Amino acid sequence: MRNAERGTRNRRVGVVARDATLLFRVPPSAFRVCLLLAACTPVTTRPDFKPDPRALVVILNARPERVTPGIDSLVRAESLEVQRVNVRDGYVETAWYDPARRRSYPNGRDIADLPATVKIRCWADPWVPGQTRLTVEPVYRPRVDPSRAERDLELIAPPEHGGYKLAQQLIEKLKQRFGTPQSAR
Repeated sequence: MRNAERGTRNRRVGVVARDATLLFRVPPSAFRVCLLLAACTPVTTRPDFKPDPRALVVILNARPERVTPGIDSLVRAESLEVQRVNVRDGYVETAWYDPARRRSYPNGRDIADLPATVKIRCWADPWVPGQTRLTVEPVYRPRVDPSRAERDLELIAPPEHGGYKLAQQLIEKLKQRFGTPQSAR
């Protein structure tokens, strides 16, 4: 294929182009716009799945930028190990935690009692100006199946589960710290 068919221009090896847009036969302004759009596309560290609709939800009187560090500090105070946290995305995820033993498991292989362990995920999303919609998802795995994705095996912890109670305590402490709007009470 010739260079003319591909829309490129020939350059000598020793000559460096002053502008990268000159190497292609597209209008330079369109190429610069594409580069600008690619550079401005937000990168997120949130997982690609949404929270379970049965997860715990509360509205707090604070912006997500304040709530996310608050979640992180409360979770660490309860001796849970934080696996992922991103203030910009409003996301906090703990490692697997056994409430009876009060021990975190960074990887899933060392867990002694699988159904008793829980992982807590928190999504702090903007609601109305100055408020956050916090979704807390306490999940557990009743069994191990290496042929399936970990997320497919997770279930929302039932209300009598220690992890569910831990998530409720976390929400109550966040309500005390940040408050709730009058309409949410």
